[in-house]
Amino acid sequence: MSGGIGRLALMSVFFAAAPLSLAEADGISDNDIRIGVLNDMSGLYSHLSGEGSAVAAQMAIDEFEAQFNPDFSIALYRADHQNKPEIASTRAHTWFDVDNVDMITDILTSSAALAVLKIAEEKNKLVIISGAAAPLITGEQCVPTGLHWTYNASAVAARAVVGEGGRTWYFMTADYVGGYVLEEAAENALIEAGGEVAGKIAHPFPGQDFSSFLLSAQASGADVIGLANAGNDTINSIKQAAEFGINRTQSLAATLLFITDVQSLDLEAAQGMYLTEAFYWDFDEQGRMPTMIQAGVYQRCSII
Repeated sequence: MSGGIGRLALMSVFFAAAPLSLAEADGISDNDIRIGVLNDMSGLYSHLSGEGSAVAAQMAIDEFEAQFNPDFSIALYRADHQNKPEIASTRAHTWFDVDNVDMITDILTSSAALAVLKIAEEKNKLVIISGAAAPLITGEQCVPTGLHWTYNASAVAARAVVGEGGRTWYFMTADYVGGYVLEEAAENALIEAGGEVAGKIAHPFPGQDFSSFLLSAQASGADVIGLANAGNDTINSIKQAAEFGINRTQSLAATLLFITDVQSLDLEAAQGMYLTEAFYWDFDEQGRMPTMIQAGVYQRCSII
């Protein structure tokens, strides 16, 4: 990496220990650092990322400035990509070309993240993804200026469930890139662990009524219903499964679940459910508890 990207990479290493003067840094926007938080600010996933990620980034910036009193400024930008890669691409172009933003972070949803990665590579700009899950980000579509942080789909897969007896799975998958990413990662882990796929069905994204899909999953007789979706789709799937009594005879495995989702569920609906998390707040019950995405944004911005 060279220019501004190289200096930002050095900052990631050294800012945790001591401030680094950027007065002569090439590529940094006029002795300013400009960070953009790009995610779903108003839609299906806004509760698990959204404005909370922007707040987390600003907290990290404020704490850094208070501790090190740097001789450069740090500005935060925020925008809503509405889970649409074309909007994410347009915003990334504007931030990089017009606003001289040095780094974009969060970028919830895999399709939006992959679109922004291509632009970042072209512009030699840094992207740190905390909100998207696609293994492609560090696989076939990995770029030198991109970093995948917090979690990915492979990390929230199915191995532990198979070990506890959930050998046959039926997948309920949101019909978009992110849903199929989750399904593929869980299916690969399931097969590697000696499990089997009993069937799969795709539901509209976003969805409201999951009854027909849940009844198909129930009829399969699978040990586990794998929910390859996220946000309100997952919440509504779990609640409706409880209404049908499905969670009494089959286990539910959420391939991607957040603390905000857990807070929207009651104990009856969530009985026997499996989930995995990269970060889960359990220090106390005070204030608003961050999701793993928001915690990841805070951590990366802490050592920009």
